Order: sequence, then structure tokens, then C-alpha cells
Amino acid sequence: MSRATRPEHERLPDETDDPGEIAATHDEEKPARRLSRRPELLVYLVALAVALLVLRQVFFPLTKGNQFYLVIFLGCTLPLVFLSYRPGGRRGAGERDDPAWYDWVLSALTLLVSFYPVLPLSGGFDAFLDRQGGLSTLDVVAGSLLLLLVLEATRRTTGWILPVICAAFVAFAYYGGFLPQNWGIAHAGVDFGQIINALYNDASGFYGTPLDVAASYIVLFTLYGAVLSASGAGQFFVDFSFAAFKRSRTAPGRTAVLSGFLLGTVSGSGTATAVSLGSITWPILRRAGYPQENAGGLLAASGIGAILSPPTLGAAAFIIAEYLQTSYLTVLIWACVPTLLYYLGIVFSVEADARRFGAEAVDIERGSAWKLLLRGGYHFLSLAIIVVFLALNIPPFAAVVYATGVAALFALVSNLVRATDGPGRAVLDWARGMVDALSIGVRGALPVVAVCAAAGIITSTITKTGLGQELADALVQAANAISQDPTVILVLTVVFSALAVGVLGLAVPVTASFIIAWVVIGPALGELGVADAERAMFIFYYAVLSEVTPPTALAAVAAAAITGGRVIPTMMQAWKYTLPAFLVPIAFVLTDNGAALLLQTDAVTVLWVLAASVVAVGALSVVTGGWLFGPVPVPVRLLFAPGALCLLYLEPPVVAVGLGFCALGLVAQLAFRRKARFTESQFKEELDAD
Repeated sequence: MSRATRPEHERLPDETDDPGEIAATHDEEKPARRLSRRPELLVYLVALAVALLVLRQVFFPLTKGNQFYLVIFLGCTLPLVFLSYRPGGRRGAGERDDPAWYDWVLSALTLLVSFYPVLPLSGGFDAFLDRQGGLSTLDVVAGSLLLLLVLEATRRTTGWILPVICAAFVAFAYYGGFLPQNWGIAHAGVDFGQIINALYNDASGFYGTPLDVAASYIVLFTLYGAVLSASGAGQFFVDFSFAAFKRSRTAPGRTAVLSGFLLGTVSGSGTATAVSLGSITWPILRRAGYPQENAGGLLAASGIGAILSPPTLGAAAFIIAEYLQTSYLTVLIWACVPTLLYYLGIVFSVEADARRFGAEAVDIERGSAWKLLLRGGYHFLSLAIIVVFLALNIPPFAAVVYATGVAALFALVSNLVRATDGPGRAVLDWARGMVDALSIGVRGALPVVAVCAAAGIITSTITKTGLGQELADALVQAANAISQDPTVILVLTVVFSALAVGVLGLAVPVTASFIIAWVVIGPALGELGVADAERAMFIFYYAVLSEVTPPTALAAVAAAAITGGRVIPTMMQAWKYTLPAFLVPIAFVLTDNGAALLLQTDAVTVLWVLAASVVAVGALSVVTGGWLFGPVPVPVRLLFAPGALCLLYLEPPVVAVGLGFCALGLVAQLAFRRKARFTESQFKEELDAD
């Protein structure tokens, strides 16, 4: 029975019918408070001020430099975490959800120590920087307090795991000198003042690349998503997806996939997309006959695809561009073919599932897709503007601001066209909606800000101690201990790396998972000759896929809350739908031809590699879905499985072997189906004779 239709007395205590509450509860970020009027107004106004600061920085940067801006940005946003997020637990029915006195104290203390580097108390920003490497006692105290407050803010927004990892790295920096010096990870030890100096005064640590990316890119894209959502784009994308597919038994599943892709441009969160998608499409999937677990797995897989899909991608994509010193457009281009293969795998599985469990066609009145496109197609224009401006070498932070302006302008025109109370009221409603969107966008980025500040602790410590290189060497040595063959070493290192990133992603958010894996696993792959782009995208994809990896799979848990399905089976269905995405990234790094999947080689190589990968994804779908012109028996699946794996090792001889396995599987399946039909026909004849 669906949770939505379950009698009230049978519901679990923490169940809710509010999709936003479900998304918040099961997302990698913890649910925010529901504030009463006065604290809500304060947070609203500060968030709005931050949005205006971020927009101003795009066109009129602060004259004292980027680190000065990051100090101001962190000082404005981090205190909001203590007002917006609870220290633990959930709000009970009827309970106040406002900050307690200690939350106000922590917020005020955070404000003080965050702004300390630019206050007269420290002598001013220039004097503070001049003390680099020789901080005063007051500097160290302020930096130590900020360290603790960053860890607490991260705990409130993401849970215990990431703060514990950060604390372990700080402890390693301080106590590493006491380790036996014959251990590879041992170092000379770092004085506590030096640790605080690296975190608080250097252009690293709290103010390193992760926070820079959050303040310069990620917040702008969350503002864009909020404005796009306020303009009605989300509902249009869903309506268009429903109208795009004609009445058939596979149309509901296809609609969920397309809607997930389009909605992801608005939400930017895999779990939030899965929940938003589920609240709209689950009733349709249920009417079509989808089991609860299959529907939940489909919703989770479609939602997570949003983080992998151009033109927005996830927060880690901006960090890739920054780390590799390349344009964001280049990262978008790298993501095109893998995104195509990801959704192609889901569509193949949808087609198989709809036939396997006998889905039914559902009539949905959404009008003509062409009419919808004519009426609301302008929502696609702002997305196109981002890509066009990036192609014109306009920086991404400026491109997204222009796209946000276009989305806001179209929303105004739409309000005026639909106005029934006069243009003045329409303009007022539009202005209120846009201002709300700016505040909502900043508040939605608060968990990412906390995570990025915390990630700076890890990257700074690894840089100071050289730990990253030592762990990378250990990974390669583990593969060397098993085999001396270079190809086997590479394969084993890739498999170990995939497992390591996947396990890491179970515990920490995608952005932190990528940052940690990049500084630890990235060098290991680099030692084996894997190019920067391939290893960056490999790590990125596995960091994202941890969202659908059992036993946590937060997106699947949230989808199960919508469908009322069992959690573990829903996770396994999500894993089934996304299995090709788990294997395709390996193809990036195993051979030189893997670069073709990132569109980095000549057109001929791209075409044959793409064709081989499409066949591989189809073969994997046969293995996991168990359907090809009918049910596929296990022996036939055992032919397709090695075929798919060989096809993903993108060397022509191995690809030829893979095609041979798939051809044998196809012949065997056709023979099996012919025999099954003959047996069925013979059975019917005997019944008729009787």
C-alpha cells in the first residue's frame, strides 16, 4: 500500500506528505528549521544581502582582492547556518523551531571570528596578512574558534562523518611527527600555530579553492535555479515531458526520465529532483502498474542524473574546472557523451521493465507538446544562453548572471500576459517572487558553503603533510603486489579507486567526496599515465553515483518515502537502473581511446567508441533487466555480461570479442524465444484438441 493512501493510524511517526520535507529529510544536507516571523525575516534579509554581494562581485569585484571577498562571504553565510539548522534531531509536532539562546551565541561568535581578519581588532586585513607565518596569540585563538565552528556548521548540515574526517586530518597534521619514521605517511609534524596559519591566513584552508568555487560559481547557479523555479519552469518541464510521449505502456517511464533531466536544471540536487519528480509522476507510474520499488528506483536514478547533466551539472564540476584550470564549457563538453549513455541505460531498462511486468498505457491530458512548447518554450532559452555565452568565452559566473536575468525577464512578461488584476499587481508579484528567489538561492547554498569550508581543512592538511602522495603511492603498490603487468596494475588501481570513491561517497556529500578523492586518488591514477580530464571525470562520476549506492543511497531512500516501497529493494532497483553509469566511467581511464567518450579525440574515433559504448549499455540492460524480445534466461545473460565488459575496454580487438559475445547472446535469445513460442503454440493446440 502506498504511504499516501495508508490510513492515518498506520503511518509511521516520521512520515510526511510534504515533498519538500521528504527531500530535506533524506537529502545529504540535513533539514533546515522552520523559523517564526522575526528570525525568518533576519535570515531572509541577510541571505538577500549576500545574494546582492555575490552579484555585485561578478561585475564590480572588491578592490582588496579575492581572499578579502571570501572572508566577507564566509562571515555573512556561516552564521546563518546556526540560525537555520538545528543542532540535532527533528522538530516535533507543535514544537517551536526557532534558534535557542546558544544558537544565537554561536552565530554571533561565528560572525566575530569570521570577520576578525578585516576588523580593527586584528589591525585590519593588510596587517593580518602581513603576519602570515607568525600569527599573534589572538589570531590563533580566533582561527581555532573558527575551525571548531566550521566543523559544527558542517555537522549540522551534513552529519558527523565529514567533521570527524576533518578532525582526523588536523590530528594527523599535529601528531604525525610522533609516528614511526619508517612509515610512509610519517612526517616531521606541524605546530598548531602553523596549522591555524594555513587554515586562516593563507589563500588556502578555509579560503581555498573549494570555498572560492562556492562563492564565485555555485551560489550563482543556485540563484539561477531559484529564479528559474520561481518563473514556473519546473511545472512546464514536467507538463512538456508528459505531452512529449504518446500514449503507450512505456510513456510513463520515459516521462519520468525526461522530467528528471529537465527538472535537474532547476533544483541542482539529485535527491530533491527525485522527490519533486516523484510527487508528480508516481501517481501516473502507479496507474501504469509500476511496482513501488521499481518506480522508486526509476525516480532515484532519474533524479541523480541531474547532477551529471549539462548545462548545470553538480557543484563538483565547477571544482574540476578550477583544479584543472580549464573552462567550465570544456567540462560541459566532457560530460555530454557520458550523460547520453547514462540516460540511454535508464531508457533501455524502462523499455524492458514496462514489458516484463506488463505496464499499461495511461491517458494524461497535457495538450499538444508543440502548443506547450510555443507557450512556455522560453524556459529553455536561459539554459541555451549559458551554453552560448560560455562558447563566446564569457566567464561562467557572468554567463549564469545573464541567464538569470533572462529567466527573470521572461517571468515578468509571462506575469503581465496572464495578469487579471492589472499590470501593477503583476509587476509587484513578479518583483516579490524574484526577491524571494534570491534569498532562497543563498539559503539553499548554505550546506555547500559549510562543506567547502570544511573541505579546505582536508586539502590544506594534505598539502602541508604530503599525505596525498603517500596514499596514492600505497594504492599503486597494492596493485603492484598482485601483478607486475602494467595493464593489470592499471585495471586493479582503477577498480580499487572506484571502490574507494564509492565508499567515501557513502559517508560525505558529493562535493567533499570529489575533493578528498581528487587529492588522494587523483595522483595515483596520474602516476599510471591517466590524463587529467579522464581521472577528474572518473572521480566525479563515482562521487555522484554514491547517491544511489547501497546501503545509504539517499536518493533511493527519499524516493521510497514517496512511493511507499521497501527501502532496500528500492535501492537495488536504483542500482540496476544506473549500473551502466557505474561501468562507463571505467572506460574513461583504461585505454587511450577512453578520451573519445569525453569528446577529446578525432570524429572517427568518437563515432566508433560511441557505437561500442551504446551496444555495451544495451547489453548491460539485457543483463540487469532480463528482457530482449521476451524474458532472457540466465545462460543467455551470461553471454551478454562478458560482451558488455569487453566492449567497455575500448581497444578494437577486445571490442570485436565483445561484439562476438553479444552476437552469440542475440542468436541464443532468438533460438530460445522461437522454442518458447513453439512450445506455447503446441500447448495451445493440445488444449484445443482436448
